[in-house]
Amino acid sequence: MASYEGLLGILKERFEKNKDHYPEIAWSDIEKRLLDNLDKVWSLQEMESSGGQPSFVYYEASSDKYVFFDCSKESPKGRRSICYDHEALEARKKHKPKDSAIHMAEVMKIDILSEKDYKRLQDMGDYDTKTSSWIQTPDSIRSLGGALYCDNRYKTVFTYHNGADAYFSDRGFRGALKL
Repeated sequence: MASYEGLLGILKERFEKNKDHYPEIAWSDIEKRLLDNLDKVWSLQEMESSGGQPSFVYYEASSDKYVFFDCSKESPKGRRSICYDHEALEARKKHKPKDSAIHMAEVMKIDILSEKDYKRLQDMGDYDTKTSSWIQTPDSIRSLGGALYCDNRYKTVFTYHNGADAYFSDRGFRGALKL
């Protein structure tokens, strides 16, 4: 557990800083859940080490889950310049990116944000004002070669499309973790 103490301190500090967003939640309840699920703490450490600055965002009563999102101001630095998924990565013949959002999320054992989650994050502040983030893409779009991403410009969240094999130095992905 010693290796996680620093991360738990960071998560607690972020929780306390944003307490006004969820006054009915006690850090001690979240901490107990974290300590009972060290595999999830490992995932949060992966989010942190790749620049995501994970933070508690809300409690999902229907599933009794505490939900964390990447809350870095811009798309996490350690998860940029990637295409959407492995299929898109394999389809590129030249100049392949280092990885894909879906693969990286699977390795980290997290989910990439849905459009709804992305908009929820934006309710807490202004994120991705200079970068963009891949989001979960419906199969109907992905089957045609596309993928969705979002950003925040002019105090407005925009959802766009791109070829799933596209990658840009300012596009990454944000993760969500439920525990």
